[in-house]
Parts: sequence; structure tokens; C-alpha cells
Amino acid sequence: MGSGIAQVAAQAGYEVVLRDVTDEALARGTDGIKASYDRFVAKGALEAADAAAALARISTTTDLEAVADADLVVEAVFEKIEVKQDIFRTLDRITGPGTVLASNTSAIPITKIAAATEHPERVVGTHFFSPVPMMRLCELVRGYKTSDDTLARAREFAESVGKTCVVVNRDVAGFVTTRLISALVVEAVKLYESGVASAEDIDTACKLGFGHAMGPLATTDLTGVDILLHATGNIYAESQDEKFAPPEIMRRMVDAGDLGRKSGQGFYPY
Repeated sequence: MGSGIAQVAAQAGYEVVLRDVTDEALARGTDGIKASYDRFVAKGALEAADAAAALARISTTTDLEAVADADLVVEAVFEKIEVKQDIFRTLDRITGPGTVLASNTSAIPITKIAAATEHPERVVGTHFFSPVPMMRLCELVRGYKTSDDTLARAREFAESVGKTCVVVNRDVAGFVTTRLISALVVEAVKLYESGVASAEDIDTACKLGFGHAMGPLATTDLTGVDILLHATGNIYAESQDEKFAPPEIMRRMVDAGDLGRKSGQGFYPY
């Protein structure tokens, strides 16, 4: 997600600093960006010169202090509140008062993330969708103390990189999109787990019956079984609504390393 956001920002003309914790992770990110640009060039959707110029606008670092002068910082780390709060605590300290601090979280309330800062008014949710260069939606999430200016600047950025925005005015866990997909995924996994239907038939029912581009189990494999396990778990912990309680098979799949496309096996083999 981080490299995808960096890719569309650089393509839109922004100077981008891509930060990760290791040089190896940064290399994977930039290799993925270059490969994506190459595919757009091969399809005739992007000029080779424009792709090269966009790639040149991305610099990489393992030093979080390197983002101190940014106008906007988008965090896209693992969905654990403690990790996010630690990063935002640091960002709040090292960035200036005019910097917008955005989280790409799909399920954790922005208010909880912002609570780790001294300036919660400049914290906002910018929930992009994967793969970022292809998906048109950005879900903007207002925390309890997010200012109107912060929300407006986040919208300006998201729209400038080609996204259509929806605004979540109250940051309930899971917001709008993750609550909807989580409820569908949990029920689909329960149907699969109990032997009611195969993964293929459940997904086919959603594609042909409801017009979905991808079925819920294939979506889980694409997103990552571990990611959706954490997302549904976060929503359940916050809401105590049983329809978001992660099915046992999801926990076992994660324990076994069957995380979806990225591991080669999820509800489907890859």
C-alpha cells in the first residue's frame, strides 16, 4: 500500500519520500513501482519519459526524520494500534504544525491514533484501496478532533492523484467500506468453513448474483487473510457485534502461513 500511494503521488507530480524499516523492503517497494510503471507504459497508458520522471521524484530512506519537512505524511504500516500510535507520536514531534498526518488504516478509529499526538486536529484517515494505481476510491475519515482544514487538504491530495473521495464523518471501527466487506467476508468464510458451498461457488454467487467484480474469498486472498483477520478483529473488539467475529478457520490459516496471494495459498492456490 505504501509503495502504491508513493507511485500515484509521484505520477501526479509530487516529490515523494518513501520510508521503510529496511533497505530490502525499500528495494521491493521501488522495484514494484518500476514494474507497475512499465506495465502502464507497455499498455500505452503512460509515456516512458513520464514514468522515468515520476520514478526520479521518489527518494527512499529508513530514517523517519527524513519526512520532517513534508506537507503531508501518509502512514501505511501494519494494522496494530500500538505500532501506529508510536509512529504518529514521532511524526507529531518531528513535523511542523502545518503538516497533515494521514493514516491508511482500514479499520482502526482515527481518534485512537490521533490520541497519541499533541495535535489531533491535524490527523485524518486516508484509506486507499489495493492496488492503489488501479482503484479509484479513497475513504476520508474524520477523527473526533480532525479540523476542517485537515480534511480539506487530505481531499485535495487524494483528488489530485486521481481518486474519488467519500467522507466518513464519525470514525466507527471499520468506517464504511471495511465494515461492509468484513460482514460479507465473515459470512462467506462461515459458509465455506461449514461446508455449505465451495469457495469458487460462493465467489461466483457474489459476482453473478450481486455484480461484484471479485468474490469475498478471492478478495480476502488479494488483501491478505492476516490483514482481514486483524480488520475484522479490530471491528469486533470495538463494536462487540458478533457478525464481525473472525471465524476460527481464518485464525488457523494465518497460524499456518496461508495468507493468500502473497504466500501462494489462501482460500485458493496461487
